[in-house]
Amino acid sequence: MPQPSWKVNEIFYSIQGEGKHTGMPAVFVRLAGCSMNCPFCDTQYAAREGKETDSAHLLQTLAQWPAKTVIITGGEPAEQDLTGLIAVLKKAGYAVHLETNGSIDTDVSRADFVCVSPKKYVSPEMLKKADVIKIVVGQNTDLDDLQKYYAYENTHTQIYLQPESNKQENIDLCVKLLKNHPSARLSLQTHKLANIR
Repeated sequence: MPQPSWKVNEIFYSIQGEGKHTGMPAVFVRLAGCSMNCPFCDTQYAAREGKETDSAHLLQTLAQWPAKTVIITGGEPAEQDLTGLIAVLKKAGYAVHLETNGSIDTDVSRADFVCVSPKKYVSPEMLKKADVIKIVVGQNTDLDDLQKYYAYENTHTQIYLQPESNKQENIDLCVKLLKNHPSARLSLQTHKLANIR
């Protein structure tokens, strides 16, 4: 019987550079493919490039590092068999974090942490499943549009505002917004500030 496989862009060991778990060592599994094509995307290469990787090779690769947390990112992970990937990782004893744009409503019930970063379209059902809703904020962001995401904030789901490209003007805008909505949080891309992958 063939092993399940996924189109993987890259696998690497680093620290989480943004959001709630900033500074945490983890292995990143970047899946290939994304149909959004956002102009500010900093991983556009992942939308096109990837290699078919079966579960045995994936687990063998992960085993070379001591971290027991895997962050599934992309591209857009939910464009592949995300449920099967989470199941494989959980069976192998990994904590699984997911970063998704939330455009595809998928079963993430076995994931330990789900970050939804809305782009052109987001499924309301995925917003309900999110532990964190991370909103990229730039000079072209429709600030009135942010209000709809605040409606999903509760004891389970936290809002993070992330300045596009760490630009100072976007940081200043996020700080202004946060002062008006103090239950939300700031997410800088600290891995870029520290010049690490």
